[in-house]
Amino acid sequence: MRGLLLAVGIIIGLSCRAAADPISIKAIAEVEQSSQAQGRNQAQGRNQAQGRSEPQGRESTKLIPADRVVSGDTVFYTLEVRNTAPTSVQRPVVTYAVPAHVTYTADSAVGPGTEVTYSVDNGQSFDTPENLRIQAPGGNERAATAADYTHIRWRLKNALKGNSVAFVRFRARVK
Repeated sequence: MRGLLLAVGIIIGLSCRAAADPISIKAIAEVEQSSQAQGRNQAQGRNQAQGRSEPQGRESTKLIPADRVVSGDTVFYTLEVRNTAPTSVQRPVVTYAVPAHVTYTADSAVGPGTEVTYSVDNGQSFDTPENLRIQAPGGNERAATAADYTHIRWRLKNALKGNSVAFVRFRARVK
């Protein structure tokens, strides 16, 4: 009897693990940092030798961790969507709450092969921007704006293979 209970316990334990969601999400928040390239090439040296003015260094931007942000900064959120299972997940859905300290930037949610929808009711329901309405003061309804969005949902159009990663992204402005 003890052997039977042990076998049943193992089967139950395995089935519980199989039911766990194999999709994990890691959010990365970054801001743009601009810099001027100070490098010099041979053409710049010749220009200076011939008395010509040198062109200014090229401006470049890169994304750095958003360790410190101030009101008005644009934050780039990248979500790393990882399938931790060895098998494919058919058309996974990724839902992410817009952080309270930012306002979503219209039309910035992207992801290769995804359908993007939004919520204005704390993730209760989702739809495309043109269909979203909110209750305005006084009881009238109005069209929702990007500032009203509370959640973003990406539905991948294809399967996410086992042990693979997909990326989705959006921008928001710090309040």
